[in-house]
Amino acid sequence: MISLQSLSLKICAFLIFTSIYSQKKPNLIIVHTDEHSFRTLSCYQKLLLEDQAFVWGKGNNVDTPNIDRIANEGAICTSYYASSPVCTPSRASVVTGLYPQATGAPKNGLHLKEGVPTFASILEKEGYATAYVGKWHLAGNGQQYTFGVEYKAGFKDNRYMMRGGHAPYFHIKNGNYKGINEKVAAKFPKDEVVHLTDFFTEKTLEILERDKNKPFAIMLSIPDPHTPDYARPPYHKMYEHMDVQKPLTMDPKYTAIKPKWARATKGNFNNEATGNKAFNKKALQQYFGMVKHIDDSVGKILNFLDAHKLTENTIIVFTADHGDMFFEHNRVNKGVPYEASSRIPFVIRYPKKIKAGKIIHTAYTNVDFTPTILSLMDVKTNAKFHGLDTSNDFMNDELEINNEDRITYFAKSGGWWVAAVTNRYKLILDKVEEPYLFDLKEDPDELINFYNDKKYRNVAKKLQKELFLMMNTYKEPGLLKMKNRPYITE
Repeated sequence: MISLQSLSLKICAFLIFTSIYSQKKPNLIIVHTDEHSFRTLSCYQKLLLEDQAFVWGKGNNVDTPNIDRIANEGAICTSYYASSPVCTPSRASVVTGLYPQATGAPKNGLHLKEGVPTFASILEKEGYATAYVGKWHLAGNGQQYTFGVEYKAGFKDNRYMMRGGHAPYFHIKNGNYKGINEKVAAKFPKDEVVHLTDFFTEKTLEILERDKNKPFAIMLSIPDPHTPDYARPPYHKMYEHMDVQKPLTMDPKYTAIKPKWARATKGNFNNEATGNKAFNKKALQQYFGMVKHIDDSVGKILNFLDAHKLTENTIIVFTADHGDMFFEHNRVNKGVPYEASSRIPFVIRYPKKIKAGKIIHTAYTNVDFTPTILSLMDVKTNAKFHGLDTSNDFMNDELEINNEDRITYFAKSGGWWVAAVTNRYKLILDKVEEPYLFDLKEDPDELINFYNDKKYRNVAKKLQKELFLMMNTYKEPGLLKMKNRPYITE
């Protein structure tokens, strides 16, 4: 007969073993921003030509040491794209590993389809404490600045999963939250007002404190640096000294010849802003301030990991849903296939498996994120993805990878245009415009169409063929009307 003391010792031993075993599972933190130009991260500026790093004038940009730390101690991807450069479809792809047309949310204002596996639902089944904090944008438009999203998509703790919203502040009183601008915020007592970046960062830290002794996966979705381009004090004055300049591509001689898909439109299709905006120095200075605020918030999370000895066993990712044109090609915001709109930052650190200082020049889209992150975490699943498991690129011993052969694609949600990309070339097929082929090495400003240049014929044919194959495979909505257009066939 087993004594009570012996039983207690066995139970203690089991609990200790279980705790040790569970801590072998890597943790995951994703910091996800909104409408974020990759050019504003200094880890990207260091890899760009000077005129590309400082499109708003020499020296006019942000220093982001905390986000840089993730890149320096891990990997940075130089050709990472949004599946569709608009909030909802891009976010749907990040969490599911599917192209937007398969998620139920190919356009803004739609809901993520219930039952579609997400990385969170898969990790929850693996025993992870899953949480989501911040802007969701996958539960319809609905009432602004509200929590209590019913469908959790695998994020067990979704108390702070927020519908809508880009007002910079919350007014919090009696448990009610109201989004307000800076002028209204000044009218309330300071203890009733909090900036959204601060609020969501603090809630993330609270959840990390609660879950630090078990495997956790948390996604922090910061609504900035999206419009209305306001940085809270003291960030609002940090860049006032910068004499920011118009980008080269705002020159009328370039804007007069740009393709139809890049021109101003009468409507506001898919809730993105359109072109022909007057250059606004103050807005750009405020944008820089928002980015600096975000970087400081990332620093708080990194400090927490260091303080609690979680750095080695935690994967941390910094990325965004899409970019921001910020007057390049005389446009603002997103929704076009130009680099500033469609290319997104992606840096990742995982000391156990990713060598520090790795640079990856391979074309990815955020459709690749879920299968890749699950593989990095050694999580097996029967879920089917459109994206590829690219984890070997991150885990191998090469410090610099330059894969010119990988072709992937992204599209305008709704099927207006599609773009095939490598780490050098970009082919854009549109329903009303002639095909465009950009050579990002020879023409990083994306001003010259090489599609009909004989020297680029083989490149155009290769991208075109692969693009049609991918559109067929993934049932891209723009396929039918494009197949009947005249393209290079010889």
